[in-house]
Amino acid sequence: MLAKISSYGLQGIDGFEVSVEIDINNGLPGTEIVGLPDTATKESKERVRSALKNSGFRLSPKRITVNLAPASARKEGSQFDLPIALGILQATEQLVSDKIVGTVFVGELSLNGDLGKVNGILPMIISAKEKGYARVVVPAANANEASYVDGIQVYAFENLAQTVSFLTNNSEEKPIAVKDVYSALSASSRGEDLKYVKGQYAARRALEIAAAGGHNILMIGPPGGGKTMLAKCLPSILPDMTAEEMLEATKIHSVAGTLGAEDGLIVSRPFRSPHHTASRIALTGGGANAKPGEISLAHNGVLFLDELPEYSRQTLEILRQPVEDGKITVSRASRSVDYPARFMLVASMNPCPCGNYGSQTAECTCTPAQITKYLSKLSGPLLDRIDIHIEVGNVTYDELSESADSEDSATVKARVDAARALQTARFDGTGIFCNAQMSSADMRKYCQTDEESERLLRSAFMRLGLSARAYTRILKVARTIADLEGSDCIKKKHVAEAVQYRSLDRSYRL
Repeated sequence: MLAKISSYGLQGIDGFEVSVEIDINNGLPGTEIVGLPDTATKESKERVRSALKNSGFRLSPKRITVNLAPASARKEGSQFDLPIALGILQATEQLVSDKIVGTVFVGELSLNGDLGKVNGILPMIISAKEKGYARVVVPAANANEASYVDGIQVYAFENLAQTVSFLTNNSEEKPIAVKDVYSALSASSRGEDLKYVKGQYAARRALEIAAAGGHNILMIGPPGGGKTMLAKCLPSILPDMTAEEMLEATKIHSVAGTLGAEDGLIVSRPFRSPHHTASRIALTGGGANAKPGEISLAHNGVLFLDELPEYSRQTLEILRQPVEDGKITVSRASRSVDYPARFMLVASMNPCPCGNYGSQTAECTCTPAQITKYLSKLSGPLLDRIDIHIEVGNVTYDELSESADSEDSATVKARVDAARALQTARFDGTGIFCNAQMSSADMRKYCQTDEESERLLRSAFMRLGLSARAYTRILKVARTIADLEGSDCIKKKHVAEAVQYRSLDRSYRL
């Protein structure tokens, strides 16, 4: 007898429909799975056999053939265990139900029949809803994540026996309640508070501008100046995530397997800080299953690279394309996957190996050759893609011992939110969310300068030897500074401040 059960697989961060076909015929007893399954999928036959037996169902002493259609698409993971088991029960007439039609089944089976958590539930459910399915059955461990999708009934069960009881109308299980994506915002963590940062007024101002316009920022200075703490404060002043951004980020983390069962939804902007020994694949994504890497896990959030020159040059150069395009293409022998990677790049570095080059309180012990070698890891094209360069000097004792708190993150965030509101209205319906994402056409429309500003830009371009990309970055930053001031037009003072944030690459001869 032939049985068909609907399930879903993953292609990048999108789900695709998989029809699980079960055929049982006379022949040597055994189970064969076809349709380009990976190792985890092939091993389903052993898990399913034990789960059926230990759940009290009859095993068929016949030849079982499982086809995962379409056969041309690679099937990865253990989420096909449940549909295979149900298909075998249907084909052996141990399961008769009218609920199977129009229902998607996803779940991994343990040997005793329990349903285990699988990765990528959220994109699968969203794709199933768009395809017109009425119901989805998932493991109970995925219920929290699945509860944020509206427009489709989601049922969560602990084991195979509960699932069969529901399908045969022996239980009145109700679908899980749908949650509002904004209901989890109150529990979100926003990182360090700026009020605990002593001194560093110029760096705080640069961080505010970066947050207001979504600009990349590089902080350079001696050790102990507060660069890392400033970076950790950035999430506390960034705007709240929109519902679309939450779902996008959650889909990526769900596919990568970094989403805990208790999390359900990513409600705080991701803050990823990979160690400088991280490989290129760890950053970009890849491996046998082409999983997302750190730059995709930082989507809609912050990617913080501490001690930037300590990363290998080859690793740093791979950032150029995703920083520019907001996506990364992971190509492997069996597939090519596009992952979103629109993040704020925040980097910090010392000016030399010992960290004291240019310091007014300590003597640099590095030779010119050592400094040149240290800084040569940072290429001009990469630095051109970083909008803001800011020097973070040492903090004085008087600043550290001051008892009064600095301006807190909530106050700064209010100004950032006001600036982002202007940008939201400006780019409404264009798919652009902040000034850093403006195209050349957008800049021509929204970054008009007066005669005084134009003269200042020309002078800076000639004296600093800036590239065309650096010129556009200055205009984008100037637009953000004007937005923070509530100004409709870019003035000379806005351009002057923006130019200051491009001078460090020449001061340190990077």
